[in-house]
Amino acid sequence: MSSDESTPLDNLSHEERSFAPDPAFARDAVAQATLYAEADQDRLAFWARQARELLTWETDFTDTLDWSNPPFARWFGGGKLNAAYNALDRHVEAGNGDRVAIHFEGEPGDTRAYTYAQLTEEVKKAANAFAALGVTAGDRVAVYLPMIPEAVITMLACARIGAAHSVVFGGFSADALRSRIDDAEAKLVVTADGTWRRGKPSPLKPAVDAALADGQSTVENVVVVQRNGEPVEWTEGRDAWWSDTVGTASAEHTAEAFDAEQPLYILYTSGTTGKPKGILHTTGGYLTQTAFTHRNVFDLRPETDVYWCTADIGWVTGHSYVVYGPLVNGATQVIYEGTPDTPHQGRWWELVQKYGVTILYTAPTAIRTMMKWGDDIPGQYDLSSLRVLGSVGEPINPEAWMWYRRVIGADRCPVVDTWWQTETGAIMISPLPGVTATKPGSAQVPLPGITADVVDDTGASLGDGEAGYLVLREPWPSMLRNIWGDPDRFVQTYWSRFPGMYFAGDGAKKDDDGDVWLLGRVDDVMNVSGHRLSTAEIESSLVGHPAVAEAAVVGAADETTGQAVIAFVILRGSAAEEDHDAMSETLRQHVGKDIGAIAKPRKVLIVPELPKTRSGKIMRRLLKDVAEGREVGDATTLADSTVMNQIAADFAK
Repeated sequence: MSSDESTPLDNLSHEERSFAPDPAFARDAVAQATLYAEADQDRLAFWARQARELLTWETDFTDTLDWSNPPFARWFGGGKLNAAYNALDRHVEAGNGDRVAIHFEGEPGDTRAYTYAQLTEEVKKAANAFAALGVTAGDRVAVYLPMIPEAVITMLACARIGAAHSVVFGGFSADALRSRIDDAEAKLVVTADGTWRRGKPSPLKPAVDAALADGQSTVENVVVVQRNGEPVEWTEGRDAWWSDTVGTASAEHTAEAFDAEQPLYILYTSGTTGKPKGILHTTGGYLTQTAFTHRNVFDLRPETDVYWCTADIGWVTGHSYVVYGPLVNGATQVIYEGTPDTPHQGRWWELVQKYGVTILYTAPTAIRTMMKWGDDIPGQYDLSSLRVLGSVGEPINPEAWMWYRRVIGADRCPVVDTWWQTETGAIMISPLPGVTATKPGSAQVPLPGITADVVDDTGASLGDGEAGYLVLREPWPSMLRNIWGDPDRFVQTYWSRFPGMYFAGDGAKKDDDGDVWLLGRVDDVMNVSGHRLSTAEIESSLVGHPAVAEAAVVGAADETTGQAVIAFVILRGSAAEEDHDAMSETLRQHVGKDIGAIAKPRKVLIVPELPKTRSGKIMRRLLKDVAEGREVGDATTLADSTVMNQIAADFAK
């Protein structure tokens, strides 16, 4: 992306709102500005110190980084440790066994609390049960569970015995589950009879049965948690209840230390070829960076904070910032099974009030949805316990950022907008609360020890105000080590575009202050008449209009301009009843005025809903199909697959 193709985008590069750290917060902040200087002086020594201070090693490492065979990294060579011991046993041994590790809230309102001592005991029992089923170090275990404590217990039990877990999001189909089981050659599947979804029982085990129906997989055993009491089919000799296996196992288990590069988990993420990529993360480096970022980005005080990351464990955010980061740091956290609008739209804020949540980490999609519902809903609850707010998953538009800070954070909580990926394992770019003057919509600065840059097509660094490609110039501890079973694809996918650099696949630009703004996937950066335009920036402009609740923008092929901007918007309340044609034109002009004529959408379609997956991600590729006149692609992962029928019909009018 050369500089002469970039267009000044006022709503991003000229953002003038900035919020300096509160002096009292800054004075006592966990992170201090000196971290940057320390990391700049000696990056590897910086990470070595973090590894030793944040983790307990049975055998100390002798070599911080082996980069002799790039891009295949080995961090903390010679070191041995156990992930589950670091997340559990050592806190009990330090006298913190009575501290609550997990406050669990089920969607129907059932609750459970686990102290660190209790969670340690459950993980030991699960480790013994899995071992009795033949799972040994180096094996893979598929996890297909809802957001219940058994999911965390399963992951940590695998780590305890040196088996790699492969968590598959509970919304995925039987075919998707089977492809991941086959690729990882999983020996065991841990699932549940079902879960609860918007007040109704939702089955899980039938998908496992369908995935394994041909009897040809590598799976030997299926362990089933009883969650919602739905009747399930049963395969004798293969299936066993959690209560009959884990529930009856011994609570005596000594964790074995493994090499720092012992595989910890495989997590599958979408690939451009259609076949999911099995992202491999190992133990020592991953735990170091997740613990460091969780502690410093969220200003964590484990003795007093109540932390809540709303992500599902089926995604990397749930791995790094529900399971490993918080528990390694000895935090108390909330885990919630259900959706934000069940049984009512104030459910999240009810939980913040109930548990006294101090740190909230969620996605822009959720924030924008709650904006649409109105300020009065969070206004009914006491949110005064909150002190740090985080955003993750996609670029957040400045107006959603401001709403989050104003309505949820009462204009006093710092907002940390974090950029990272399944592949990076941990947060890479983020403000540090108490250190960074925060700016609405910008991820801002690489964290200490991270070397990120924005480059042009040749890999040369770009200056402030120029759009380009986000790269990482140096290896980092929590980096993916490989694509499971496919090292050639690993090299080709991440390291071939810019030799010697990791290419994230995201566009970015630095503003006049040098702060980083994410422009979304490069696929989402449109080329309109030779000008580079980000879908995220146009969406930002649209959502900035008072009539708009949500927006999704795609680029459609255009013979004249290369691509044309097509927008799909949901209107707020009373605006939805106004003349749609007039409103569409109003919004086109709004974008033209806000960003420039080149960014004005060719068409703005007002829709009742956007196509979203069960995890809340907008499926822009389906909108692109509609915009380019194609038959709509696979919509099976949508929470409501009928949405696309309505959108396609309206677009064709």
